[in-house]
Amino acid sequence: MKFEVSKVSFKIAQQLKLIMQEKVIKASKFSLFSNIFLFFIKLTAGILSNSIADISDAINSLSDILTNIAVHYSVKVSYKSADSDHQYGHHAAQPIAAMMLAIFAGVAGITVIRESISRIIEPTIQDVLIFPAIVLSITIVLKSFMSYYFRIVSKKSDSPAVRALSIDSLNDVLSSSIALIAIIVSTYNLKYLDGVAGILIAFFIFRAGYHVAKENIDYLMGKAASQALIDEISNRAKSVNGVLGLSGLRSHQFGNKYHVEVKIKVNQNHSMKEAYNIAQEVKELVTQLPEVADVFVHIEPHDESNQN
Repeated sequence: MKFEVSKVSFKIAQQLKLIMQEKVIKASKFSLFSNIFLFFIKLTAGILSNSIADISDAINSLSDILTNIAVHYSVKVSYKSADSDHQYGHHAAQPIAAMMLAIFAGVAGITVIRESISRIIEPTIQDVLIFPAIVLSITIVLKSFMSYYFRIVSKKSDSPAVRALSIDSLNDVLSSSIALIAIIVSTYNLKYLDGVAGILIAFFIFRAGYHVAKENIDYLMGKAASQALIDEISNRAKSVNGVLGLSGLRSHQFGNKYHVEVKIKVNQNHSMKEAYNIAQEVKELVTQLPEVADVFVHIEPHDESNQN
């Protein structure tokens, strides 16, 4: 199938990128304000009940707030155009913010475990637990919606920062569920389970940080594009009139986008201007892919009479 290259289609691709940018920024704002709300009601519930499970959940929300601030800023930075100091753009900002989430998760997890162990040894949870139970129920419902919403946005925008928020929200659902169960069970004179729940919540905090770090290490290390994307790039390059074939195609990840290097074969009898126009058409067509940040096209003269 031949792809038609035009300025109109290029503008449409750029407009789609701007729409995705707005969706990602909107998602980061929603996450920030939601976590600020949850932090205050969780902290209030934790103080009233003296429950380490509730306080642990509040600490988790505090780390989420700090991370959301970093994510929101990084998302805005990542969509900035290239400048003299960052000549290949700012796409690496989002994976860096996601790595910050992983670091915050580790610090929060250690704090929760230390406090939980002391609460197992000497339980201090109060008996009046209706308000904390309501708070945790609200958290479970809200975080379930947030996880679903962020997952949809991350798939459409291919944003590692928003994908990290989705994973973090899902883990918050699990940790809040554990805290709720611990509070209910504690009413049956098993108050030490509050500390046990705190340790389990710390496990989910660590787990979220591990998965986020693991995924974003690939982003920062320049992982190659998937075979499906490579095939799409290859097909687009070969579809351009004047391209006789490809002698090489490489890619590496830069933030949440890819830089692509493609070597095209053109008739050696073409003038320099003709060969340049063919290369520009390849570049424009491949750059329309939302996953691609930039394309470097190398021209190799080819003798059509020599098929070896």
